[in-house]
Amino acid sequence: MLLAGAALAGLVPGGSAFAQPESREGLYLQNQILQLRQELELLRRSGPVPMAPQLPPPGRGGVPVGGGEIISQLLERVGTLEEEVRRQRGRAEQAEYANRTLQQQLEKLQGDIEYRFNALESRGAAPAGAAPGGTPSAGRPTGGQQQGALNPPANSPAPPPPAGQPSTPPPRTPEVALREGQAALRRRDFTAAEAAAREVLAARNTPRAQDAGILLGDSLMGKRDFQNAALAYDDAFRKAQTSSRAPEALIGLATAFNGFNAKREACATLDEMRGKFPRLSSELTQEANQARQRAGCR
Repeated sequence: MLLAGAALAGLVPGGSAFAQPESREGLYLQNQILQLRQELELLRRSGPVPMAPQLPPPGRGGVPVGGGEIISQLLERVGTLEEEVRRQRGRAEQAEYANRTLQQQLEKLQGDIEYRFNALESRGAAPAGAAPGGTPSAGRPTGGQQQGALNPPANSPAPPPPAGQPSTPPPRTPEVALREGQAALRRRDFTAAEAAAREVLAARNTPRAQDAGILLGDSLMGKRDFQNAALAYDDAFRKAQTSSRAPEALIGLATAFNGFNAKREACATLDEMRGKFPRLSSELTQEANQARQRAGCR
């Protein structure tokens, strides 16, 4: 699929974003390159470097070593150091991408744990104890009575919550969470919209996962977190690549690419969308044209 390379490449910034070395090794190599370039410039200005006369080997005519050979050696050292800088830069980019991926996985895992914990809390029965006013509960033994004589523990009904203490509300359904998240997005409460989207995505096998992914991308775009928004839109598209909302996810992905100046990936995404979905609504067509103009697509 054409989008796969674009989405993954777009989340790792290009060469311009990593023009500066990001480690002590990279700084050291850059300093050596600058020093060698200065030496080369001095050699070019001063001409050949005079060398001490050398006796030719027996039977051969010797040629003294001039500045050209030194320059070639320096150029070779510069090339070696530049290659090492490129390798260091590649390692830094790989480490940053792996760190960003682990952060996304950690956020999803945290949302899943919170959702499951809230669900267990809402299903858990209140502990058996004395009812208000000092009246013993139905399952509690009184005097010398053996426990379970009135009601076996397995069949004892859960006592109602104490007066004045509200019971824990049940968790929101995905439909309610999405509806409230869209309302938060319209009033520009991007944090609440993101939380609602992640709540739906934390549920397993929910049919509203693509809707939640698009909502997550929209909320991250509102917070100008363009790279994570691109991840959310791409994940939403992959969940249902032929659904009615798949073009919306691709347009969001292209817009997120434009957000961090990945114009080539944005154009590739829009071209793929044009091939997969030649007929779009007028609103989506207008949004796609705007994203194409911002990216400067042909």
